[in-house]
Amino acid sequence: MCMLLALVPLFDENMAVRAYSVFSQKDNFFLDPMMLGTRQNDGAAAVEGLELIRTMGIETISEDEEIFVPVGSISVFSDIEDQCDAPHERLVLLIDNTIPPLETYVNRLKELKGMGYKLAVRKLAVADFENYREIMKLMDYVFLDNRKVAIDKAKIYFSKLYPNIRLCAGGIDTMEDFEALKEKGGYQLYEGNFYRVPVTKGSHEVAPLKVNYIELLNVVNSANFELTDAADIIGRDTALTISLLKMVNRMTVNSGISTIRHAAAMLGQKELRKWINTAVANEMYADKPSEVTRLSLLRAKFAELLAPVFGMQNKSEELFLMGLFSVLDVILEKPMEEALEMVMVAGDVKEALIHGSGRLAPVLNLMQQYENANWQEVSRLLLLAKMDVNPVNEAYMNSLRWYRDLMFDKE
Repeated sequence: MCMLLALVPLFDENMAVRAYSVFSQKDNFFLDPMMLGTRQNDGAAAVEGLELIRTMGIETISEDEEIFVPVGSISVFSDIEDQCDAPHERLVLLIDNTIPPLETYVNRLKELKGMGYKLAVRKLAVADFENYREIMKLMDYVFLDNRKVAIDKAKIYFSKLYPNIRLCAGGIDTMEDFEALKEKGGYQLYEGNFYRVPVTKGSHEVAPLKVNYIELLNVVNSANFELTDAADIIGRDTALTISLLKMVNRMTVNSGISTIRHAAAMLGQKELRKWINTAVANEMYADKPSEVTRLSLLRAKFAELLAPVFGMQNKSEELFLMGLFSVLDVILEKPMEEALEMVMVAGDVKEALIHGSGRLAPVLNLMQQYENANWQEVSRLLLLAKMDVNPVNEAYMNSLRWYRDLMFDKE
């Protein structure tokens, strides 16, 4: 069965990730129009998001955050407990207006609540709240469209009728919108693209430590860099030094690594370049929301793994770099063109990130649409490129696994 699946973060007012939502689509109707016929309900009893949690393990997706998993009018009656053995209190079953406020559904939701699952609802119009009163009483969260709902009135309404419901603001496009909503108060969780909005104007001084990182990136991304030059710059940063030595010691048991130059030589030019691009990005993004670092690293690996799908096996390193630096404007708080000039990135990577053109641009576009769960556009792009869904989804899943292993190895 084809599957499109992505994780979308939910933030608190301090920009800390408090939960993830699983966005999924079972089939690509653009690539298989027959799915719109008699087969469209095949597997409808399965909760797709639970498959991700089961295969990845909930602890590797998030340490202690909740995970919102959509359930439909059929899958809500499925054997949810048997599909995933994750702690019930960590799972929030997310319904929408396709589940009617009928007694059968109300009773099933009560049953799930009694089993320890949390419940949430989205895509309800304000006019529907009264009809959904019995269902609303069971909810732990409700998602509101901040563009259509006056939060001042919503706070009064929910505090009187449903005081235990936590309000979630969805569809937040800019940091200005996020700050305005936060100032008004009332919402506990925030969802949208605001945390990764690119910087298009203005210029800020780059912190001294980041200048060191930029110098290191410039060294390793030059055509033929010297290992000793990179090693000497690494030696100026304790965190990078420790990280490098730990990794090399794991790779070369009893090798007797004694200097940073020796460690760099043990890795070799190609592996050192890849490690530095990843490790430096992680350190350079430290003063930003953790989700920005995660996004950068996931994009890097996702793009690299998409190389064979796009017939670009010889461009895998450039694709990795493109994904890694796709949020560089957010990190350095400069327009992308200025940010890329600082790290001396040129060629196809620069063309894709600044102008959205060139050989690598289609990979970047598909990747961004995928992570935003814009499934209709993903399906259209795959159809135009004559690509199958499965290799793309596999690349995304493998990038999640790679990130999981990368983070666990750091501990």
